[in-house]
Amino acid sequence: MRDPRITRLAEVLVDHSCRLKAGESVLIEAFDLPSDELVCRLVEIASERGAHPFVELRSSRVLRSLYRSAGDEMFRAVGQIEKARMEKMDAYIGVRGSDNLSELSDVPVEKLDALQKEWWKPVHLEVRVPKTKWVVLRYPNASMAQAAKKSTEAFEDFYFDVCTADYAKMARDQEPLVKRMAAAEQIRLVAPGTDLSFSTKDIPVIPCAGDRNIPDGEVFTAPVRESVNGVIRFNTPSLHQGFVFEGIELEFRDGKIVRAECNDSERLNQVFDSDEGARYCGEWSIGCNNHVRQPMLDTLFDEKIGGSIHMAMGNAYDEADNGNRSSLHWDLVLIQTPDFGGGEIWFDGELVRKDGWFLPEDLQGLNDGLP
Repeated sequence: MRDPRITRLAEVLVDHSCRLKAGESVLIEAFDLPSDELVCRLVEIASERGAHPFVELRSSRVLRSLYRSAGDEMFRAVGQIEKARMEKMDAYIGVRGSDNLSELSDVPVEKLDALQKEWWKPVHLEVRVPKTKWVVLRYPNASMAQAAKKSTEAFEDFYFDVCTADYAKMARDQEPLVKRMAAAEQIRLVAPGTDLSFSTKDIPVIPCAGDRNIPDGEVFTAPVRESVNGVIRFNTPSLHQGFVFEGIELEFRDGKIVRAECNDSERLNQVFDSDEGARYCGEWSIGCNNHVRQPMLDTLFDEKIGGSIHMAMGNAYDEADNGNRSSLHWDLVLIQTPDFGGGEIWFDGELVRKDGWFLPEDLQGLNDGLP
């Protein structure tokens, strides 16, 4: 029996996120899904719209073996093949499940660096992100429920409620924030262990309401590359390259990370030493999905938390380009609600959000659903 929630999710991905049209090609890439139902519905609905679906099913265990065994030449060859295929796509839907969040934890760092440089960067950063209509989402399973500290059934209910949200309303509520961010030139972030300032002058501001990530709910731009100064302490654990980084604290001077510390500072600095751009910031964003309240070790959810901000170390997006280039794009999250120590966002000397609540009258719609 088909689950109507999965059908609704597939419709959101095809019609809202990718806006698939007749004759367009879409790559559906699925990782470690507990069932094929969503992929089947995506294929069927895309075909009903007259589009041409292509499917790639992947296993993290198989990929682990490949990553551990491959050399630079192999990564480069696979990257070239995958890039050629992506160049023929008009859209991309990435559905990512995982039974074991630490599956890649014993892949050597140098292998993961080669993967990023020779495979991920040419396929995703050079083609998929700037040249296709794309959307990425996680798929619910017991592992995600455990990370969210919920029962499997309760997490599934939460997941489908969040992922099929009223994105049209979300887009309307974001409009005044986009205007304010576009007008602002100097940003200051304050929280326990954090006092960071930077400029966003002349960098475009991009609202996200279900057209790139599911779940969605953020408005992003980027700092002027050399303008970031101060210290920021991210209070949300981050899973990167199979390792959980906690208590990440970064000090910036003229845009560059000059000090990086966490529960494994050596490993953290290896990530930031992967290339020159990895020590600069490529994105700054305000999370505004008030259905997501607690971190769950999943960036696609955590970076949307109402009352949060996140910054991406490394590559900038073409839509909000500050000129930084890197094989890395790593989103790190700071939650500023009272339960996480509070915090403030200032635009040109005006306090815009305090402890997760937007203060200006025109931003009150973004507080809907907050406790």
